[in-house]
Amino acid sequence: MSVPGDGDADGRKPPRDRLKERLEELDRRLNPQDGKPKGMSEEDLRRRSTALGRALRLSTELLVGVFGGGLIGWLLDRWFGTLPLFLVVFLLLGMAAGILNAVRGAREMSKE
Repeated sequence: MSVPGDGDADGRKPPRDRLKERLEELDRRLNPQDGKPKGMSEEDLRRRSTALGRALRLSTELLVGVFGGGLIGWLLDRWFGTLPLFLVVFLLLGMAAGILNAVRGAREMSKE
């Protein structure tokens, strides 16, 4: 008489062992070189991640300037009850500030 979960009468492995093997095979297929893309050295990976970080920094500086200026303008318009005068003015100022910050950041990055 067999114990439930110890395998079938036809000699197959228990379901737990089969599941473990399938998970290990899936892990090997998803992570062939411990998570590194094929053909990339450590230096290439470092450069790639550094470039991505720089791009995210520049785009964030642009967006924060635009959204910050827009928010300030919108709040002033609500407070004074004006037409979207302050919204337009501060949105333009925010865009200018965001571009200026992005250019400054790009200059710093090019020095490195």
